[in-house]
Amino acid sequence: MCYDADAVPPVHGAPVTTTSSERLVLTSGDGAEFAAFLSRPGERAGAAVLVLPDNRGLSGFYEQLTVRLAEQGHPALAIDYFGRTAGTGPRPAGFPHMEHLGRAHKDTLFADIATGARCLRAEGHQDVVTLGFCFGGRLAFLAARPELGFRGVIGLYGYPDALFGNPGPTQLAGELCGPILGLFGGADEGISPEVVKAFGEALDGAGVEHEFVTYPGAPHSFFELGRPELAEACADAWSRVLGFLGRVPARP
Repeated sequence: MCYDADAVPPVHGAPVTTTSSERLVLTSGDGAEFAAFLSRPGERAGAAVLVLPDNRGLSGFYEQLTVRLAEQGHPALAIDYFGRTAGTGPRPAGFPHMEHLGRAHKDTLFADIATGARCLRAEGHQDVVTLGFCFGGRLAFLAARPELGFRGVIGLYGYPDALFGNPGPTQLAGELCGPILGLFGGADEGISPEVVKAFGEALDGAGVEHEFVTYPGAPHSFFELGRPELAEACADAWSRVLGFLGRVPARP
């Protein structure tokens, strides 16, 4: 698990625009419904963002993150993964997310990702970047495929290597396209420097534009408010995320 139920995303700075938010229920390609949370900026300043949560699915952390992104001018939609097995309503405390994660299938996960991207494009945002965390970071890297049409992908502490016998972004680098931004914690016990290096080498070999940043001493899930020892890493990560989004020009 990446974030506890009471975790809060860090704040980049003062809002540059007003925002409005709403909870949505989207319909995927197979007819299944899943929850999502959309935040709209009063004045758009760049690319829209599809937020891919950690393995707990949609939670307050990611709902608040969409607001933080919208405050900086970026329309943002966070999606849930468990509509087929857990419904679309709010989750109780102690929700057994690992049980539901074990019942999720890669095809339906990517169908839901595609549906989320279509939702943002239907709002008039043709330039969409996906931003994922932990499990969602791995999905974000894997979503850097031409057929999904993202203008770029950002993954925070997404595991890139093969997992449970399934190929990961490292093994599938030849199927991916850039730009890719990867942010990692130097003290992340689950993602070694060797794993990150191998991913970078695979992307180099495939000619995929990418940038990786590793924060020395930062653990997994370092991007969180209320951890003063990680404030510098959080600020730099925000700067890089917003810089990445700002380099994607918004088209009407």
